[in-house]
Amino acid sequence: MNQQDDKIEQFMAEVIAGNPGELEFHQAVKEVIRSIIPFLEDNPKYNKAKILERMVEPERVIIFRVPWIDDNGKFQMNRGFRIQMNSAIGPYKGGLRFHPTVNLGILKFLAFEQVFKNSLTTLPMGGGKGGSDFDPKGKSDNEVMKFTQSFMTELQRHIGADTDIPAGDIGVGMREIGYMYGQYKRLKNEFTGVLTGKGLEWGGSLVRPQATGYGCAFFAEEMLKTRGKSLEGMSVAISGSGNVAQHAVEKVTQLGGKVVTLSDSNGFIYDPKGVDVEKLAYVMELKNVKRGRIYEYCRKYNCEYVEGRTPWIVRCNVAMPCATQNELNVNDARTLINNGCICVTEGANMPSTPEAIDLFLKNKILFGPGKAANAGGVATSGLEMTQNSIRLGWTREEVEQKLHNIMVNIHKTCEKYGKESDGNINYVKGANIGGFVKVADAMLAQGLV
Repeated sequence: MNQQDDKIEQFMAEVIAGNPGELEFHQAVKEVIRSIIPFLEDNPKYNKAKILERMVEPERVIIFRVPWIDDNGKFQMNRGFRIQMNSAIGPYKGGLRFHPTVNLGILKFLAFEQVFKNSLTTLPMGGGKGGSDFDPKGKSDNEVMKFTQSFMTELQRHIGADTDIPAGDIGVGMREIGYMYGQYKRLKNEFTGVLTGKGLEWGGSLVRPQATGYGCAFFAEEMLKTRGKSLEGMSVAISGSGNVAQHAVEKVTQLGGKVVTLSDSNGFIYDPKGVDVEKLAYVMELKNVKRGRIYEYCRKYNCEYVEGRTPWIVRCNVAMPCATQNELNVNDARTLINNGCICVTEGANMPSTPEAIDLFLKNKILFGPGKAANAGGVATSGLEMTQNSIRLGWTREEVEQKLHNIMVNIHKTCEKYGKESDGNINYVKGANIGGFVKVADAMLAQGLV
């Protein structure tokens, strides 16, 4: 073990001791510090002020109970969270996730990632994350409203347009944002941009629903340009079939690529003819309105459905994991490489395991980590915040152009900090160091924060 490895292991031992059992958080921290600790050797000013130690410790952790009454008149109870991780460069910004798997460790991992992601956008946003172990699946609109109103009754004490601006995430779409915004407005008696992902009629931004998927495709296009290629004519495997996956399909198709897979928790569909505009409209109706399962696509379009597997066994040029964390393991990575995949762009948060990432980097695969590749969603949330502040709305073309410019600039930052002596770009290193420097410099300037 060399000196750098020893420092990494020592740092991680302290993180694990202080945050026992929070495996996803441990994974996210280790992924970052593997890039940052070597960088700190050449920049000792950050070590002296213990910037890295301060960045892994949330500024504030809020945990609260959420009582509500279901349609049968029975009392129910869930747990709510908000992790306010870092506000050095702006108010806390990050989504709310409603899912049975939500716990402190997952939200701390997401909040920690959010700090770097928001920094990369160049917009003035700190990092935060929150949510609840409530499951909106199978609940009526009335039950979702009762829960979200109770959730916001407590959360409203801790957020505000200049303090903490939550958004949606898994299980939190426009319906949930609407109910929460209505409750916030009722309690605070003010109409401010305290949530993003709002409806267009009441402060939302055009392109916000599409932004994460679009941004993922834009980032893939920039990476491919470094090899003299583009998405034109590329075969693309995408996991998931929710918001991010749907709009990644849309933008990849517009840029000339052919998407051949989509998935949900039960399995994936393989359509070698490609998910075109008509088929995507069907998927959106199936998943967003009917709340159906992706295998129904195969019944309509007569293609293959593979139960209980992820799409990474399919031959493709580009892979976009857009479902959930740790969905792509080292065996999947090996299969993708052997099948000719040259580019992996993360649409979800931390969907690739550390071993998979190491294999991609070792084989010089273009690998776009989530904190860079899926930053389009929060970037457009930042644009929504700006429109709320100036009480103006931009056209779809204006917002999409700004989003595209942000993704191009994120790529430039990754290239600046990640370019290696052989000319290859290590996007993991570039995103981690690029995101760190801006926050760290702000923390130094502000003293004991």
